[in-house]
Amino acid sequence: MIGSLITRGLVLVFGYAYPAYECYKTVDKNKADVEQLRFWCQYWILVAMLTVFERVGDALISWVPMYSEAKLLLYIYLWYPKTKGTTYVYESFFRPYVAKHEREIDRNLLELRTRAGDYAVLFWLRATNFVQTRILDIVQFISQKSTPKPPTTQACLLNCK
Repeated sequence: MIGSLITRGLVLVFGYAYPAYECYKTVDKNKADVEQLRFWCQYWILVAMLTVFERVGDALISWVPMYSEAKLLLYIYLWYPKTKGTTYVYESFFRPYVAKHEREIDRNLLELRTRAGDYAVLFWLRATNFVQTRILDIVQFISQKSTPKPPTTQACLLNCK
């Protein structure tokens, strides 16, 4: 079993850095091959989804022996030209699932955006109200400290004689 630190480094290299470089080369060509662009877009879509699910998966099943190594092999399988893993996984699993649930996903995303906007406005209003209140408190504190207090009757009795 390869150490976790080494495996994470290899995942970064073979799952992100190498594919990013290959994607760069494809995009940077004067006449980019549409199929190559499609392949790399599909790859990055799958990697993004894997990264999202990885946050949960790492917490639940990272204790399984060879989990990190299996993850590394999955990334290599996806981009390795002879396996055409990205095309297979994208066309067999991801695309049919998303196509079947696209309306529901779009509706949920729209609802999420609306709620996020509402929460952002509510947060902004509360934050500005808080800041205004604190500024008024500071101004009042400063004004109380800067105005001279009238002498008290006891101080007047001692000093007024």
